[in-house]
Amino acid sequence: MAKHRIYTTSFASVYPLYVAKAEKKGRTKSEVDEIVRWLTGYGPKELAAQLKKQTDFETFFAKAPRLNPSRALIKGVVCGVRVEDIEEPILQEIRYLDKLIDELAKGKEMEKILRK
Repeated sequence: MAKHRIYTTSFASVYPLYVAKAEKKGRTKSEVDEIVRWLTGYGPKELAAQLKKQTDFETFFAKAPRLNPSRALIKGVVCGVRVEDIEEPILQEIRYLDKLIDELAKGKEMEKILRK
Protein backbone atom coordinates (compact mmCIF):
# COMPACT_ATOMS: atom_id res chain seq x y z
CA MET A 1 0.00 0.00 0.00
CA ALA A 2 1.40 3.40 -0.99
CA LYS A 3 2.00 5.94 1.73
CA HIS A 4 -0.06 9.10 1.86
CA ARG A 5 1.79 11.99 0.22
CA ILE A 6 1.77 13.97 3.47
CA TYR A 7 4.54 11.63 4.70
CA THR A 8 6.98 13.02 2.14
CA THR A 9 5.81 16.61 2.41
CA SER A 10 8.25 18.78 4.32
CA PHE A 11 7.04 19.98 7.68
CA ALA A 12 8.56 23.38 6.82
CA SER A 13 6.22 23.75 3.84
CA VAL A 14 3.10 23.28 5.99
CA TYR A 15 4.32 25.10 9.10
CA PRO A 16 3.69 28.60 7.62
CA LEU A 17 0.12 27.50 6.86
CA TYR A 18 -0.37 26.54 10.52
CA VAL A 19 0.98 29.94 11.57
CA ALA A 20 -1.17 31.80 9.03
CA LYS A 21 -4.29 29.95 10.16
CA ALA A 22 -3.59 30.86 13.78
CA GLU A 23 -2.69 34.49 13.04
CA LYS A 24 -5.79 34.94 10.88
CA LYS A 25 -7.81 34.19 14.02
CA GLY A 26 -5.78 36.47 16.29
CA ARG A 27 -3.43 33.84 17.68
CA THR A 28 0.38 33.86 17.47
CA LYS A 29 3.32 31.99 15.96
CA SER A 30 4.64 31.42 19.49
CA GLU A 31 1.41 29.61 20.37
CA VAL A 32 1.80 27.40 17.28
CA ASP A 33 5.40 26.69 18.34
CA GLU A 34 4.27 25.87 21.88
CA ILE A 35 1.75 23.36 20.52
CA VAL A 36 4.34 21.72 18.24
CA ARG A 37 6.86 21.52 21.09
CA TRP A 38 4.24 20.14 23.50
CA LEU A 39 3.24 17.43 21.05
CA THR A 40 6.72 16.40 19.89
CA GLY A 41 9.20 17.31 22.61
CA TYR A 42 11.34 19.38 20.23
CA GLY A 43 12.93 22.38 21.91
CA PRO A 44 13.04 25.79 20.18
CA LYS A 45 16.46 25.14 18.62
CA GLU A 46 15.58 21.60 17.50
CA LEU A 47 12.31 22.81 15.96
CA ALA A 48 14.17 25.55 14.07
CA ALA A 49 16.69 22.96 12.85
CA GLN A 50 13.90 20.68 11.58
CA LEU A 51 12.36 23.59 9.71
CA LYS A 52 15.71 24.57 8.21
CA LYS A 53 16.45 20.97 7.12
CA GLN A 54 13.05 20.74 5.40
CA THR A 55 12.41 17.48 7.26
CA ASP A 56 9.46 15.50 5.91
CA PHE A 57 6.49 14.80 8.17
CA GLU A 58 7.31 11.12 8.56
CA THR A 59 10.84 11.84 9.79
CA PHE A 60 9.70 14.83 11.83
CA PHE A 61 7.41 12.64 13.94
CA ALA A 62 9.50 9.46 13.82
CA LYS A 63 12.48 11.34 15.29
CA ALA A 64 10.52 13.49 17.72
CA PRO A 65 12.42 13.53 21.02
CA ARG A 66 9.41 12.82 23.22
CA LEU A 67 5.89 12.44 21.92
CA ASN A 68 3.62 13.72 24.66
CA PRO A 69 1.71 10.87 26.32
CA SER A 70 -1.27 13.21 26.84
CA ARG A 71 -1.75 13.37 23.07
CA ALA A 72 -4.00 10.30 23.44
CA LEU A 73 -6.52 12.70 25.02
CA ILE A 74 -6.90 14.52 21.68
CA LYS A 75 -10.30 13.64 20.24
CA GLY A 76 -12.37 14.94 17.39
CA VAL A 77 -12.66 15.12 13.63
CA VAL A 78 -10.04 16.40 11.18
CA CYS A 79 -10.49 16.06 7.43
CA GLY A 80 -13.66 14.07 8.06
CA VAL A 81 -11.87 11.42 10.14
CA ARG A 82 -11.87 10.93 13.90
CA VAL A 83 -8.26 11.33 15.03
CA GLU A 84 -8.64 8.72 17.76
CA ASP A 85 -9.67 6.12 15.15
CA ILE A 86 -6.66 6.53 12.83
CA GLU A 87 -4.65 3.32 12.89
CA GLU A 88 -1.50 4.48 11.07
CA PRO A 89 0.74 5.94 13.83
CA ILE A 90 2.50 8.69 11.86
CA LEU A 91 -0.70 9.81 10.15
CA GLN A 92 -2.38 9.94 13.55
CA GLU A 93 0.43 12.19 14.87
CA ILE A 94 0.00 14.51 11.90
CA ARG A 95 -3.75 14.69 12.44
CA TYR A 96 -3.24 15.30 16.18
CA LEU A 97 -1.22 18.37 15.23
CA ASP A 98 -3.88 19.46 12.72
CA LYS A 99 -6.55 19.12 15.41
CA LEU A 100 -4.55 21.17 17.93
CA ILE A 101 -4.01 23.96 15.38
CA ASP A 102 -7.75 23.88 14.59
CA GLU A 103 -8.51 24.27 18.30
CA LEU A 104 -6.09 27.20 18.51
CA ALA A 105 -7.72 28.90 15.53
CA LYS A 106 -11.15 28.39 17.06
CA GLY A 107 -10.10 30.36 20.13
CA LYS A 108 -9.71 27.54 22.62
CA GLU A 109 -7.56 28.37 25.66
CA MET A 110 -3.97 27.07 25.54
CA GLU A 111 -4.39 25.13 28.80
CA LYS A 112 -7.25 23.18 27.26
CA ILE A 113 -5.45 22.70 23.94
CA LEU A 114 -2.44 21.28 25.80
CA ARG A 115 -4.69 19.02 27.87
CA LYS A 116 -3.53 20.45 31.21
